[in-house]
Amino acid sequence: MIEPLGSMGLARRLWRDHIRHYRGRVALIVVATLIMSGTTALYPALIDRAFTMFAKRDPRILYQVPVIVFTVTVIKALAQYAQTLLTQQVVLGTIRRLQGSMFAHLTDAELARVDREPPAALAARFTTDATVIREAMNRAVNGIADAFTLVGLIATMIWIDWSLSLIAAVLYPLAGLPIQRIGRRIRRASGGMQERMGEAASMLNESFAQARTVRAYGLEAQERRRAERAFDQLYRALMRMIRGRAALDPMLEVLGGLAIALVIGFAGWRHAAGASGIGNFTGFVAALLIASRPLRALGTMNAAVQEGMAGLERVYRVIDEPDAAHEPPGAPPLPPGPGRLEFRHVGFAYPDGRPGLRDLSFIAEPGRTLALVGASGAGKSTALALIPRLYDLDRGSILIDGADIGQVSLASLRRALAYVGQDSLLFDDTVAANIGMGRPDATMAEIEAAANAAAAQFVAALPEGFETRVGVNGQRLSGGQRQRVALARALLRDPRILLLDEATSALDAESEAAVQQALARLRRGRTTIVVAHRLATVRDADLIVVMADGGVLECGTHEDLLAEDGAFARLVRAQALA
Repeated sequence: MIEPLGSMGLARRLWRDHIRHYRGRVALIVVATLIMSGTTALYPALIDRAFTMFAKRDPRILYQVPVIVFTVTVIKALAQYAQTLLTQQVVLGTIRRLQGSMFAHLTDAELARVDREPPAALAARFTTDATVIREAMNRAVNGIADAFTLVGLIATMIWIDWSLSLIAAVLYPLAGLPIQRIGRRIRRASGGMQERMGEAASMLNESFAQARTVRAYGLEAQERRRAERAFDQLYRALMRMIRGRAALDPMLEVLGGLAIALVIGFAGWRHAAGASGIGNFTGFVAALLIASRPLRALGTMNAAVQEGMAGLERVYRVIDEPDAAHEPPGAPPLPPGPGRLEFRHVGFAYPDGRPGLRDLSFIAEPGRTLALVGASGAGKSTALALIPRLYDLDRGSILIDGADIGQVSLASLRRALAYVGQDSLLFDDTVAANIGMGRPDATMAEIEAAANAAAAQFVAALPEGFETRVGVNGQRLSGGQRQRVALARALLRDPRILLLDEATSALDAESEAAVQQALARLRRGRTTIVVAHRLATVRDADLIVVMADGGVLECGTHEDLLAEDGAFARLVRAQALA
């Protein structure tokens, strides 16, 4: 369990991990902020000066004060422009780094962790959370500017009239306690709101993806009710946060009005006694009015910062989760070899407690095909997932050419493997790019040769040939076409060991025939591990391992297992009758 950090701990970590890389820009932001705050604090003094000159009928009022006011305004505008640009560079750069860190972690995380949250909920970490963090950082920078401005205005007020300043000095600190309490409440509410937003996005994503099923089964009313529940939960979460926000501005408005009323009353009484002139009073009230905006902004800033801290906490919760696969420091590459694969008493259970494998042992000899068969839930796909270390086993060892896969570098291990699954979802890129992922340094001629070897001649008939974009998940191609692109990718990789997980089960007869021919070429001369439910597809396997409850039940060739008339023979007869 990851310990939550407080606001200061999160802020320090954000500085240490990301913001400190922009130290030069941060220094320039401070300089620009000081100039902005200083020029803002000059306005009440200029107003005080102008009214004093008016009272004395000083002719310099015609040129001196207007020139100074215009000059101060230009300086403030330039400083504000520089501060805004520099702040956005730092804030957006920090958000980009946070998103990069989170994405890098999720690409290395074990599959169980990625499967734990719907894709839309994970995407919300990069969008919704990033938005509130960005807003919090902007408000924090503006808050520093507002704090400097207040300091300057307080100094101006004291310079104009120290006795009137005592009223503001007594009243304004009273706002600190409720602001802090409301901020804590908003942070809790914001965390809940962001969770509900992710859940609503996941529900919408799922509902739209299942649009055909919804209509085919008449589930429209059920989906509307499910959507209403999600929207109601999001509405309630948003209202909890808004109630806290809504209390801040009125509270600060009343406090500011009280301060101005007391100042006017006290100044009026004092002026009636002949103690001060109109210039002091006007300049002081101007300073008080100008101070109300940064003071109100500081009050509401706490709410925005607490929302950002809730988002930052969620982001760091992802980043701080342990990576799935660890390799020893200085792990050597996988040694060269023909591709001999051995499972030695392998045991594995999923993190959520689901059973996986128990004492699984078998040997896949180089250049031969080994098939894993058995009923659903027997552990076939789990065993396949352990070879590229998508999960790490709990007991035993897996060896490739005599090397324990847990003791070699992960990159070298995965370079020796190629995987083709049942659902060959492609990336929204060109056909050439999807094939080229098998070996990024491959030439176009090699990509085309791999496509031909995978029986993917259909590419030539596409509108732009190999430069045709395949769409999200490859939806512009048929299932058989997607599968042949995936096989071409595996061929291009030229792996030592080929992993096939139900690679033809979802295809029609014509597509399956083409894919099977490509698979025969792909298996030639390399070790192949096949997971299959359709037992007819493993007839030519050199060795069949029949699995049940995560272990080996039977082992032998197709003919030997049929002759034994055991579990494999029963499975074959059951499929023949189906």
